[in-house]
Amino acid sequence: MTELTEWAYPLAESLLAEPLPRRWNHCLGVAERARTLALILGEDAELLEAAAVLHDIGYAPDLAKTGFHPLDGARYLRDIANADARVVHLVAHHSCSWMEADARGLREELESEFPRESAELNDALCYCDMNTTPDGTPTNPVDRVNEITGRYGPDSLIGTFIRRAEPEILASTSRVLERVAAAKRQPM
Repeated sequence: MTELTEWAYPLAESLLAEPLPRRWNHCLGVAERARTLALILGEDAELLEAAAVLHDIGYAPDLAKTGFHPLDGARYLRDIANADARVVHLVAHHSCSWMEADARGLREELESEFPRESAELNDALCYCDMNTTPDGTPTNPVDRVNEITGRYGPDSLIGTFIRRAEPEILASTSRVLERVAAAKRQPM
């Protein structure tokens, strides 16, 4: 681990491990997926891993202010934790959050406060999140979307959002896998 991840893991653990152990396990699994993408991320590999372990801190009871975890987590990271701005932006925009923000009437707030990181990093974090179960084990994005829909209900705000986001989640996963495959084809 380097400085950014050495800071991120204990912070995420302190916010999630006790009140939300399953969410903490999910975040550890997402971070594990992030490490598998180091080949395509170069110097941004640590940035992605830090964002991955922190991406769901907005669910922590002490942080949940709006009920929209990407915004709550990003605000905490920016205002209280003085986090690296790029980590904050990735947390704010993880896994098509703009679509959920739109459904909640918070899209303007989200986008005015937090610019998006590069498409490659946003794709990578979405890939990691949507290829990890709530318990932190590997899955695939189709099963993950189905699990989320089943957990929240198909007619709930989250169920509707995740179905609306599914094509983009699948496209993000495809772009990441294409980048990994291309990197593996490169001669040493």
